[in-house]
Amino acid sequence: MKEEMNRETDGELNEDRPKKKGFFARLRDSLSRTRANLAGAFTRYDRIDEDFWEELEETMILGDIGVQATDRLMTQLRGEVKERHITEPAQCRELLISDIREKMTVDGHAYDFENGPSVVLVIGVNGVGKTTSIGKLAGSYRARGKKVLIAAADTFRAAAGEQLAEWAARAGVDMIGGAEGSDPGSVLFDALQAARSRGTDILLCDTAGRLHNKKNLMEELHKLDRIIGREYPEAMRENLVVLDGTTGQNALSQAREFNEVTDLTGIILTKMDGTAKGGIAIAVQSELGIPVKFIGIGEKMEDLQRFRPDEYVDALFDRPADTDNTEQNEEGADGQAQSEER
Repeated sequence: MKEEMNRETDGELNEDRPKKKGFFARLRDSLSRTRANLAGAFTRYDRIDEDFWEELEETMILGDIGVQATDRLMTQLRGEVKERHITEPAQCRELLISDIREKMTVDGHAYDFENGPSVVLVIGVNGVGKTTSIGKLAGSYRARGKKVLIAAADTFRAAAGEQLAEWAARAGVDMIGGAEGSDPGSVLFDALQAARSRGTDILLCDTAGRLHNKKNLMEELHKLDRIIGREYPEAMRENLVVLDGTTGQNALSQAREFNEVTDLTGIILTKMDGTAKGGIAIAVQSELGIPVKFIGIGEKMEDLQRFRPDEYVDALFDRPADTDNTEQNEEGADGQAQSEER
């Protein structure tokens, strides 16, 4: 009887407890400002005219989609509207959503590196969330049964190794590091040898985010890239740049500069949990052809997940989510969190 009463009481408490928002719901919340601005551009007009086009273009640029990406999208959209004899903004909105979805599609082989053995070089300026992103990725892969190792090759920033060691401990993975100011190449070399001997699935490598000038930083990254190619040529390679979603077009400039010295294969878009305008994901993928592969919207281990273009576009344009897909994603995040707690 007591157990039965406890179950009933627990059930009542669970029903009264507010349901935790899933990843997609929080993503929608974070894009509310840009979503409202885009919605306004379509609802303020009852027909398509030059005033409509001008406001839509301005809204997209202000939403961090950027001048070049906006220009391409607008040129395509105008052509489609003319060809199909469309006169209503609502129909134009559906065309724009379709065009953006097409540009945001991630290749089916984008995550092949997760099947290891692979070396993931994580790049980005200081302050974008590079170290925390590495920790979250490590926790995610470990929760999926992968053997993960972290290389703390950012030996220039004070306390960078300590911060990464804390994340490694939280994720439950080993880390190879060196003393502050030591040669990053030697740290990476040791980590590569350890990864091979231990049968590691994924080696995540932290890198310097700033040296005393940009040229030195880029040369350092180029050196690390050569060491990986020389010491572990059989490993799959992934070069991920971490971008702060709140910095807008500055993030696009960073990606462009890093892509000049390393062949970037993907983007981790962080800090999409408040002030970010949202359109930057469209800008970088459209202008540089580099796919956004992960998106972060919070500080918890499960708050960095694979980027899902359809969910992103739905959140940006206030379209209902694919309920089945969203629930599966949220269950996956919860399961990962529980594995980490265990």
